[in-house]
Amino acid sequence: MKKITMAASGTMLLMAGSAAATQPLTLERLFAEPALSGTAPRALAFSPDGSRVTYLKGKSSDANRLDLWQYQPKEGKHSLLVDSDTLFSGPETLSDEEKARRERLRLFASGIVSYNWSKDGKALLFPLNGDLYYYDLNSARARKLTDTEAFETDAQISPKGRYVSFVREQNLFVLDLQTNKETQLTTDGGGVIKNGMAEFVAQEEMGRMTGYWWAPDDSKIAFSRVDESPVAEAVRNEIYADEIKLYSQRYPFTGTPNVKIQLGVTAIQRPQIQWLDLGKEQDIYLTRVNWTQSADELTYQWQSRDQQTLELRSVQLPAKQTKVLLTERSTTWLNLHDDLFFLKDGKHFVWASERDGYKHLYLYKNDGNLVRQLTQGDWIVNKIEAINEDKGLVFFSGRKDTPLESHLYAVPLQGGAIERLTAPGYSHAVVMAKTGESFIDSFSSVIQPTKVELRTTSGQVLTVLEANEVAGNHPLAAYKDGLVQPRFGTLTAKDGQVLHYRLFEPKTLQAGKKYPVVVGVYGGPGAQRVTNSWSQKDLYFQYLVQQGYLVFQLDNRGSENRGKAFEDPIYKKLAVVEIEDQITGVEYLRSLPYVDADNIGIYGHSYGGYMSIMAMFKAGNYFKAGVAGAPVTDWSLYDTHYTERYLGNPNSNKAGYEASSVFPYVKDYQGNLLIYHGMADDNVLFTHSTKLYSELQKQGKLFDSMDYPGSKHSMFGQQVQTHLHKTITAYFERQLK
Repeated sequence: MKKITMAASGTMLLMAGSAAATQPLTLERLFAEPALSGTAPRALAFSPDGSRVTYLKGKSSDANRLDLWQYQPKEGKHSLLVDSDTLFSGPETLSDEEKARRERLRLFASGIVSYNWSKDGKALLFPLNGDLYYYDLNSARARKLTDTEAFETDAQISPKGRYVSFVREQNLFVLDLQTNKETQLTTDGGGVIKNGMAEFVAQEEMGRMTGYWWAPDDSKIAFSRVDESPVAEAVRNEIYADEIKLYSQRYPFTGTPNVKIQLGVTAIQRPQIQWLDLGKEQDIYLTRVNWTQSADELTYQWQSRDQQTLELRSVQLPAKQTKVLLTERSTTWLNLHDDLFFLKDGKHFVWASERDGYKHLYLYKNDGNLVRQLTQGDWIVNKIEAINEDKGLVFFSGRKDTPLESHLYAVPLQGGAIERLTAPGYSHAVVMAKTGESFIDSFSSVIQPTKVELRTTSGQVLTVLEANEVAGNHPLAAYKDGLVQPRFGTLTAKDGQVLHYRLFEPKTLQAGKKYPVVVGVYGGPGAQRVTNSWSQKDLYFQYLVQQGYLVFQLDNRGSENRGKAFEDPIYKKLAVVEIEDQITGVEYLRSLPYVDADNIGIYGHSYGGYMSIMAMFKAGNYFKAGVAGAPVTDWSLYDTHYTERYLGNPNSNKAGYEASSVFPYVKDYQGNLLIYHGMADDNVLFTHSTKLYSELQKQGKLFDSMDYPGSKHSMFGQQVQTHLHKTITAYFERQLK
């Protein structure tokens, strides 16, 4: 193999062809269709036989109505594979469960929004409008598998392709594709009992969207049974323009009981449930479930309530003999991952761990004995992409070269040198073919929207799937010459750790002029903002630069992709080192002769909204004005798995919870804060903002607010986004100029 060098299609945006005369960005155009980012395809996948690449693409008449397209390398052309309208063309009605799931996935489209390949590559499965459609590639026809008033969710094709499984009304079903016979595997689902479904915190905080798992030979299914009865029932309201909807929801507020969870296995031909023994301690999390290469061995990951211990356990069936293969421990918390791969040799598995301070890969024997560490160093592996056992290679994405870019690498299973397979100067998201011979490379930079190429691991470009050149009729072409490349740099935190920042500045700084600054912040765990990658959201920062601002972003301690030592300082005390590091950033800005040190604002959403409030309350002498979107204000109002991961249990860290809340610092607030919130937010509840509104009013503190009827946490929608950003811009215009 050799390192890949970008073909001519990888030319940077500012050199890409000729375009029309430069136009200034407008907020109306920023959120209108067609998207300025261009047309990079979604949900890219290889067919199991590698003969085609499939992806979702919006209709020319409606960019949010998705169809399934294909690229066939032998034919060398793109073509429409399945038109969503041939399956279902009417208005779609979603269940409340599906609406919530799509909100968590940030999936805002209709038509074919997801699809599954059969293992033989001869068929596809589509969920659409609550029913399931099975598409046969040979006949190019679809048949409707279900036709019920109930909503079928989490549909899967079994590994051998004989069955389709799904959840209906909180029970697990399978449908035999040969006989069309439907079998109900569980019967007690309903009310507080959910079979085969991921509970709220599993979906929202653990990244686990399913509650059942097929054995590799189609013979059985492992599934979770969730009993929500211990979880307190809370009434949540969603405020719309013309009505208020009340929802009774089992919500596990931090420090309160979680669901009771069981793990069962049932045969398909003769359904009979075997319940597995998860141990005496019931207040635990079932984070992951995986079959080995054998249908007689199941593994699951058991996590303690305090999230400081995780066990990978193996269960031999049918005897149900359980063994702990490995144990991970932390004095703070353990981050979850999906990097467990059982090799086809039936003797080994690859596992990821942060035990040395950085996420790295390890090779184990199936009995739990460590063979060797495959990667190491002061950098992190993001995830395993594929394993080619014939060539003895593990392909993974990671940040070995720089924390600012994600790249594809290969490392031998036998240990040895690591090789980078993607070009520097871009951040890469890849989809590997099962053979590990080729991959789909979606790559971008801060000023280059996502390009997509089909490549071999030896360095050959097989085809350009989406050139996305910003020239000619590209939506961004008329604006590209006005875009600026941010300046990247580093600062030093008080504990000596390196902080990365980027600063968006005008191409030409006017002599003697001092510029106001907007600090864009997230600052919370599990996120990174200072990267060399494209984001549609950054176009708003480009817009602000054109309005005469500088825009500054700094990833404070607690942010991801820098290793555990960089994350751990936030443990049991939030918005302490985070604010400290943002102040370090402002002190650097003040040192620049062209910065107006008296007019620096801060803006963020979600955890970033929380950070904006804390900055205004705790560091008001550094920030002239703040905008806080959908902010957490009181961590006792948030859920168990997320909050306790970082703050511990409120029963044992009462002082930490109080100090991490915004309320002790209201008295120090000096003014100039705008808070906005979606009034139907089911993630950070609207209560967070209304509780703060009330306290600010009680203390006679003036503030501004803008609340959006019917909007969820993501504030999705062209009209909402346009109005929101006009509001933010107008606020900074009043306060900073």
